[in-house]
Amino acid sequence: MTTPILQPTEALSPEDGASTALIAVVITMVFLTLLSVVILIFFYLYKNKGSYVTYEPTEGEPSAIVQMESDLAKGREKEEYFI
Repeated sequence: MTTPILQPTEALSPEDGASTALIAVVITMVFLTLLSVVILIFFYLYKNKGSYVTYEPTEGEPSAIVQMESDLAKGREKEEYFI
C-alpha cells in the first residue's frame, strides 16, 4: 500500500507538454503586455503632470463675478429707503 505522493507519476506526452508550454507563453505575454501598458500610462501621467489648461482666473486677478457682486454690495449700501 503506497500513498498518493509516493506513487509514480505518469510522464506527459509531447502533445500535453506542448500545450502546457503554449499556455505558459500566452499567460506570460498577457502579463508582460499589461505591465508595459501600466508603465507607459505611469510615464505619460508623470510627463504631463499639471499641464492641463483651465480658464479660471489666476489668484491675483479678481473675476468678473466677484467684481459684479462687490458693485452690487456697494450699491445696496448706498441705497436708503425712507418710509
